[in-house]
Amino acid sequence: MSRPVRRTIRMRHWIWPVVAVVVAATFSWSSPAGADGDRTGLPEAIDTLLGDARMDGGAASVVVAEAKTGAVLYQHLPSGRLMPASNTKLLTSAAAMALLGPDHRFTTDVLSTGTRHGSVLDGDLYLRGTGDPTLLAEDYGRLAAALADSGVRRVTGRLVADDTRFDDQRLGRSWASDDESSYYSAQTSALSVAPDTDYDTGTVLVHAAPGDKPGDRPRTTVTPANHYVHLDVRATTVDRDGPSDLTVERQHGANTVTVSGTLPVGGAIAKEWVSVWEPTGYAADVFRDALAAHGVRVTGATRLGEAAPKGARRLATHESMPLKKLLIPFLKLSNNMHAEALTKAIGYETSGRGTWDAGLVGISGYLKRVGVDPGKLRQVDGSGLSRMNGVPADQLAKLLLSVRTEPWYADWYRALPVACDPNRSVGGTLRSRLCGTPAALNARGKTGSLTGASALSGYVTDAGGRELVYSVVLNNYLVGSVKSIEDAIVATLASSDENRAVTVRPKAVRSTESNGDLECSWRKPAQC
Repeated sequence: MSRPVRRTIRMRHWIWPVVAVVVAATFSWSSPAGADGDRTGLPEAIDTLLGDARMDGGAASVVVAEAKTGAVLYQHLPSGRLMPASNTKLLTSAAAMALLGPDHRFTTDVLSTGTRHGSVLDGDLYLRGTGDPTLLAEDYGRLAAALADSGVRRVTGRLVADDTRFDDQRLGRSWASDDESSYYSAQTSALSVAPDTDYDTGTVLVHAAPGDKPGDRPRTTVTPANHYVHLDVRATTVDRDGPSDLTVERQHGANTVTVSGTLPVGGAIAKEWVSVWEPTGYAADVFRDALAAHGVRVTGATRLGEAAPKGARRLATHESMPLKKLLIPFLKLSNNMHAEALTKAIGYETSGRGTWDAGLVGISGYLKRVGVDPGKLRQVDGSGLSRMNGVPADQLAKLLLSVRTEPWYADWYRALPVACDPNRSVGGTLRSRLCGTPAALNARGKTGSLTGASALSGYVTDAGGRELVYSVVLNNYLVGSVKSIEDAIVATLASSDENRAVTVRPKAVRSTESNGDLECSWRKPAQC
């Protein structure tokens, strides 16, 4: 991602079968002779699509295989390591299902070693997280209500936020500094808050409504309401025909969010999701407010990053949805922070260390067990935000083939975006792509987008009813988007059968191309 921090808001166990490999040059599919008498097979069709002028000077790694047999039907630089962007989430999510389990739940507990004297709890109150990336303000409210319902009205000690399940490294390796306040690049903590059911943990949602007349300051609010993030409103309302160019920027190392620019009278409410600095403190602030709202006063100060003592009594608890359900917002909406929380959770589960390094070792171990060669790829984070990630299409295809035998495959498959399904919780980042082609409501896949890097890998059924696995990774192009090339490849697969290849040209595919360097679901609040 090379999106600037200052942003304008628009209203808005399978082993790779050596004997089954079919070299692309000997592939036998062909189409009927055209007017010129030429016959074109699927390899030639895809080669033609990859020859698009937009890919001049670029790089492509592409593999197509038969899902049932694993036979490779097409390959182009299959072992070329390229930036996979969010296709990295395929590795992370599969490893999470295998190592954590589809029924894994994150717990958040309220504990104390203090003693009760009537309505007074004499001692510290601990809020302990395990990495739940779906916690909402109302969940903290329910924890506070449970404590209040037990009769506690005052806590004499401190409120301690225990985020020690994970380490204190908040940002991933080589993440772009100019993405720091972007909600898709939020900090990772074992304790955090999400503002809504997109579950963009570690962020707040800023609303700005125009004033009643020119010159008025816009009316601004933050969701969830908190005392942790402060708004510095410098924006103004202008005439109805004036520009709408509101910008939102969080200062580095702080939680002051500057709102500047203009909004026209009568215009729509602008919304922007912004990451917070130090999400553990954010969670503690929201919880303290929830306690106060339920009549529980904590006398002491807030302390971050201190582990709850062994033997502390559990006073209240919250459980997340199971992982198999969490996969829906994770993969459908390409949620980066879910990927990072799961990576550190894998680290803790496999080695007792909630770190990126430990999590990546765990993921690598899983990949090796299912026939993916971790020595042929580099993964440095869970989401694909880092431009240091390098994964070839053949390893992504091997993973897509191998997971089909896993007991949790149906849930994992269900969580992949569905081409051209307008329901955001089904279509996800593919909801506006491949419409008007045989791949619509047929192809499933994981998208990936960074500046100069795009990928699409998944499953599609061809015209003859065969399920195919595909992985398309494109890098180093200079245009804004090459997604219609990816889509044309998938549409061509869906249109063809074992005996006939039908080339679908990029211009024939109705897909959203704007802001191609960002995932569709990251371009909030636009409907893409």
